[in-house]
Amino acid sequence: MWTYADRAEDGTFTRIGGGDLDAATGHWSQGAYNADDISRTAIVFLRAHSAFRDNADLATARELLRTLTYLQVTSGQNAGNVVLWMQPDGALNRSAIPIELLDPSDSDESYWLARTVWALGESIAVFAAVDPDFTAFLVERLHLALTALERASLGRYGQWDSADGVPVPGWVIAGGADATGEAVLGLAAALTVRPDDERVAQALDRYAEGIEAMPSGAVGVWPFGAIMPWTGSQSLWHAWGGLAPAALAVASAVTGRGLDAAVADVGVFTPQLLTSGGPHNAWSPVPGESQIAYGVQSRIESLLRTADVTGGEGLRELAALVAGWFFGANPAGEPVYDPATGVTVDGIEPDGRLNRNSGAESTIHALLAMIALDQDRDLARTARSLNGTPEVHGMQWLPAESAQLSGDAAVVTPESAWTGESNWRGSSVLAGDGGTVRFTLDAEALAAVSAGGATAHPLIHRLAEDAGVAHWSAIDAAGARTVLGTLELGGAGDPGVTEWDGVLRPVRLDVPIPAGAVAIEVIAEGRLELDELMLLPAVTTAELAVERGDSLTLHVASADAKLALVPGQTGSVYRADGMRVGPANRGRRSVPAGAFAITRR
Repeated sequence: MWTYADRAEDGTFTRIGGGDLDAATGHWSQGAYNADDISRTAIVFLRAHSAFRDNADLATARELLRTLTYLQVTSGQNAGNVVLWMQPDGALNRSAIPIELLDPSDSDESYWLARTVWALGESIAVFAAVDPDFTAFLVERLHLALTALERASLGRYGQWDSADGVPVPGWVIAGGADATGEAVLGLAAALTVRPDDERVAQALDRYAEGIEAMPSGAVGVWPFGAIMPWTGSQSLWHAWGGLAPAALAVASAVTGRGLDAAVADVGVFTPQLLTSGGPHNAWSPVPGESQIAYGVQSRIESLLRTADVTGGEGLRELAALVAGWFFGANPAGEPVYDPATGVTVDGIEPDGRLNRNSGAESTIHALLAMIALDQDRDLARTARSLNGTPEVHGMQWLPAESAQLSGDAAVVTPESAWTGESNWRGSSVLAGDGGTVRFTLDAEALAAVSAGGATAHPLIHRLAEDAGVAHWSAIDAAGARTVLGTLELGGAGDPGVTEWDGVLRPVRLDVPIPAGAVAIEVIAEGRLELDELMLLPAVTTAELAVERGDSLTLHVASADAKLALVPGQTGSVYRADGMRVGPANRGRRSVPAGAFAITRR
């Protein structure tokens, strides 16, 4: 399974490895194949066999699993760990160039160890019914992987760390709920056929407990209940963590907990994700970066797995809207998956350009999505009917450097956008005592405030130590002021396991922006580091075009509100768990905070 496939102008592809090629040896400075992609490819063929009962898929999965376990260390102090890279001739490369963490790659637990657990667990569930001998080998290797995890993260069970004053579990794999979630999917699968395996059950329970501790925000509060993927940041959500809610939903049948966290992620955060412009690869904390198949498929699987537990059909409807991304309902307005060949583009850039290369990761996650769609024809029919770039009206970000400054306030530009745990969005404003920043609301912001209300969320760098306060007000055309709130500029808490002093994160002001406001102003009484002002409408929307000229609209409520429906627009309102609340139409259009509606016209 080659890692990358570069596309030529004539549409053909060249398989390449990672890093630079040594023509004399045929080796790449990283390698040709890697454990991450071998693991996930095995899962593709395992799931294909389970869905379609083609024995050729099972045979392919077997050989991929043999390759994967060849990469696993079998003895010594690193027993159970996994080498990441393999060369075309089968040689293993434990230390890649450029240097990666981990180095050597089999020196500790890792994302590729977590994905090995995922593949081994799903393979045990499949092979148990057809090949007891091979299953016994897979169980042996899963237990070997647990030996490595017990030396590392599982050995820290019960240890809590701090991330900018927030308690975070010290026993998730490689510090990530993202990696841990993928391992949990494998552990849960193995338990379906080996319910008495106490070692697997204990690991599942403890890892699920760690993931359950990672949600952040709430309805109307950034990041809206998303499960944070990394203990090292309270400001960064990325799409690679998207399978954590799926893991919690699946594990809840065994552990009896975690479902609420899964529901918040899929039923509160995902709708906000879609109305912010789609499944961006990262919110850091402003939504941005490319959109990739991995992030899209993770959303689909998490929605469907959670719907399986809650019975909420609204989550399946959401999954169909997400899946439309593959067929043209995306920022490029073009299909990114070719059903004739399986080719899937490597991503859509923020400006809508397609990266037409087709690496292993994109292909893998597209195929996982397609297997799920093929098992739910109604979902597939809706997804394939969606086309064209969605029209979104979601959160709005007003840059501080473009606002009106007075007093002790000046624009500053960081040397690097990356802080070690988040990203500045361009320049920012540093204001001292009496410094003032005034944002004039543009037409889109005025429309959101007048239509149904909105809340203000300043994106500030809140320091660990005391740094004073900032007073926020809304101003109407006559100059009258409404106090929106006062924010502490310090007191974020000890950085703990994070790399930066303080946290860059939107903070909601208590009072909604009143109708008639034309500007929002802040006066510093201390040290204010202000990057953006985020405005969140009470109802955000994403309208997707459907074949035959119809459209589907997703409405997301961050506060109790009424939907602005047009004649002929009808549908249903759902709770975050996907259960239907009632109809959405001209006669009944109220939605409670945290609910979403899907309408058609």
